[in-house]
Amino acid sequence: MRNAISESKRIIVKVGSALVTNNGTGLCNDFIVDCVRQIALLHHSGRQIILVSSGAIAAGMQRLGWTKRPQEMHSLQAAAAVGQMGLTQAYESVFSGHNLKSAQILLTHDDLADRTRYLNARTTINTLLELGVVPIINENDTVVTDEIRFGDNDTLGALVANLVESEVLIILTDQQGLYSSDPRLNPEATLISEGDAENKYFESIAGGAGSGISKGGMITKILAAQRAARSGAHTLIVGGRETDALLRAASGDVIGTFLQASKSPLAARKQWMADHLRVTGSVIIDDGAIEALRSGKSLLPIGIREVKGNFARGSVIACLDSGKREIARGLANYPDSDVKKVAGHSSQQIEALLGYMDESEVIHRDNMVLL
Repeated sequence: MRNAISESKRIIVKVGSALVTNNGTGLCNDFIVDCVRQIALLHHSGRQIILVSSGAIAAGMQRLGWTKRPQEMHSLQAAAAVGQMGLTQAYESVFSGHNLKSAQILLTHDDLADRTRYLNARTTINTLLELGVVPIINENDTVVTDEIRFGDNDTLGALVANLVESEVLIILTDQQGLYSSDPRLNPEATLISEGDAENKYFESIAGGAGSGISKGGMITKILAAQRAARSGAHTLIVGGRETDALLRAASGDVIGTFLQASKSPLAARKQWMADHLRVTGSVIIDDGAIEALRSGKSLLPIGIREVKGNFARGSVIACLDSGKREIARGLANYPDSDVKKVAGHSSQQIEALLGYMDESEVIHRDNMVLL
């Protein structure tokens, strides 16, 4: 099963606050240097690596002289604002030493729930990867209250795996992996090597946060693995202080806890679209377009006969035949007002009709599920 990691081309690496800040004593330069070294080696071997890094609040707490995570929202936001400066600077400096460019992306859960922002975020990250840049993603704790109160970067890592259709999520933590019981309390606890990511038993044995610096704990990692699995990504939970943990994991070594997804990324993502997204509008398409969709092609404007409802770019819309039967649904690349203008026209006419062209199709086949 672990060959899924060694064969993966796109990997999400999530690192926790306890590692990045050496359990809250300040940014751990030794860990950052070693982690970036391994990422650089993977990058130069042809892998695409996206780093999801915690640590802004913890780093800010250290800079401000706080030893205990505050409860007040304004204090948490202040710590995040102070800490993000040092965190970004540290990564940029070390990546530059490996002749790699890095980019900071601050996201909120709302950015991935809103379809327009979802598409924009995905396009930006994919563009950075194509340019050979390593994206460094963190939650925007400075301005968004809900993410500080309820969010965690384990969940963010899983959401990013879905966003960019990654095959693997590697969570580096201060534990060696998932144990049969809390190893801090039970010296007889044994490491679980592998299992099904959606096995509910793992939730019952996962402990809470390991310190006042960590926001989540093992339970958030198990829930993140479940979320990643639903979009087809495997998860490896492994000790970040293990020698060459990333390199060994990417080689298929048996380290940490490997939680397997049962579905491929594309199939899982399409199932997610079909089952969980609300349809906000629809287009009636001709027989030629129906045949094209069923043969695996995208929906082009020339095949659209009528537009129903109000929807924005990134909204989920239905594709209907002339009898109003739903053929497919997917994410619209244009709002309803623009789709009405280009309906029945060729893709080459989009820019002339709208004054701009984002995509040549109204719904790309990768963002569509047949029903």
